[in-house]
Amino acid sequence: MTLLEVKEDRPTPKAVYNWRVYTCAAIASFASCTIGYDSAFIGTTLALPSFTKEFNFASYTPDALALLQANIVSVYQAGAFFGSLFAYGTSYFLGRRKSLFIFSAVFIVGAALMLAASGERGISPIIAGRVLAGIGVGGASNMVPIYISEISPPAVRGRLVGIYELGWQIGGLVGFWINYGVNTTLPPNRTQWLIPFAVQLIPAGLLFLGTFWIKESPRWLYSVGRKQEALEVLCWVRNLEPTDIYIVEEVQFIDQDLERYRREVGAGFWKPFAALKDPKVRWRFFLGGMLFLWQNGSGINAINYYSPTVFRSIGITGTNTGFLTTGIFGVVKTVLTIIWLLYLVDHVGRRRMLFIGAIGGSLCMWFIGAYIKISGPGSGTSTGMSSGGIAAIFFFYLWTAFYTPSWNGTPWVINSEMFSQQTRSLGQASAAANNWFWNFIISRFTPQMFLTMSYGVYFFFASLMVLSVVFVYFFIPETKSIPLEAMDRLFEIKPLRRANRVIMEELHLQDDEFRRNAEGSGLTAEKANVNQLEKTESA
Repeated sequence: MTLLEVKEDRPTPKAVYNWRVYTCAAIASFASCTIGYDSAFIGTTLALPSFTKEFNFASYTPDALALLQANIVSVYQAGAFFGSLFAYGTSYFLGRRKSLFIFSAVFIVGAALMLAASGERGISPIIAGRVLAGIGVGGASNMVPIYISEISPPAVRGRLVGIYELGWQIGGLVGFWINYGVNTTLPPNRTQWLIPFAVQLIPAGLLFLGTFWIKESPRWLYSVGRKQEALEVLCWVRNLEPTDIYIVEEVQFIDQDLERYRREVGAGFWKPFAALKDPKVRWRFFLGGMLFLWQNGSGINAINYYSPTVFRSIGITGTNTGFLTTGIFGVVKTVLTIIWLLYLVDHVGRRRMLFIGAIGGSLCMWFIGAYIKISGPGSGTSTGMSSGGIAAIFFFYLWTAFYTPSWNGTPWVINSEMFSQQTRSLGQASAAANNWFWNFIISRFTPQMFLTMSYGVYFFFASLMVLSVVFVYFFIPETKSIPLEAMDRLFEIKPLRRANRVIMEELHLQDDEFRRNAEGSGLTAEKANVNQLEKTESA
């Protein structure tokens, strides 16, 4: 299999893999650039000499300073938790595109409010602005994976949702490096720390403008009865005519899935909540939330938000040295995300990558924790790095190499595709809320954990990564290449390790039968599409 070759659920015209679907995914992923930048820049900004001087950090005790830093970081996650839930309502009534418009506007207001903070006014505008910014990114984190998954051809859905993760890493890369740049090129004044806060307006503004160009999700349009508009958008994003057999089949799949859920669940804002009475639906919600527990349990957000603290615990001293080490961390993550996006997620698959990432990452964390336990770096006055310290830095970057192409983006991909049409918005809201809840827990308590647990923090994260292997093995099937409308069937097949292969075999048999029946009856693609539209409109 070549780098860009894909495993298709059915014969697919090359026109389907066109610039339109990639551009829509890229524009929507400016939301993740915003999220990635914010998660990366805030920790190093709090360590800038100009920022600590402006807000008089020297007057705080270590415990009080840790609490203040935790509050500045974690109110963003708290806002994001509620934003991800609000997005369910906006998504249901207004659609995916208008939801992105609203939440990008909320973020812009919050980011602008942060710029009003100063030594005289106090730090309150930053805290209030981060709450609003959190609501904005929380809603966007719900919408973007859904939107991309609903416009994506199944064979490249992982790659396209992976653009969301790539945007996260590009934003993070800029966020990790920007404070190194301002610290080395600008005097330690208000402008020095204000620039990193202002830059977050750029990706948010691009998303806001982009919502005027991207198309609404055709699956959402079908779900609200706007069938002619949905067909037009589907043909536009697939770059095919309405009479093409591929479009006919896709419309049929969507209609059958919607009809089944109208029959079994029913239409309406509250109906997906009623669907939670079904143990199978509740189970999938549980799986989606747990994936983000294990993702945050890897330690990634402790590193993202408090990278200077993390590197200081390993023995890295000096502001610029810490920023440089953090910047290299961002480069490694971005490069590996590109490899994951282009090849691993749609070729190696979701399940196998989660195994590799958790096992390898856990071993690295055990080593780093053991090094800190034995050597106690950061407790002395030496500025040099021992051979053990260099090894610890190597294992930290090796941990990054294991984590990034596995647990960094894969939970978002799985959650974007594992729910049915009628529960997808609510399911993604639940998954995003879980992500931000566990994100909040980690960001809120990481400073205190490093004060009290020292090397035990690394052992804690290593243990959680071991447990995640057990969870994935027993409970998460491989979703690679499976159409969204076949996900219910996928989760019914036992054993899980064979489910993907069984579904792909069934789909190929189904496709052969459909085409034989069409040829045998002399039914043209155009007539089939007309019949399908008449059927869906009467329903």
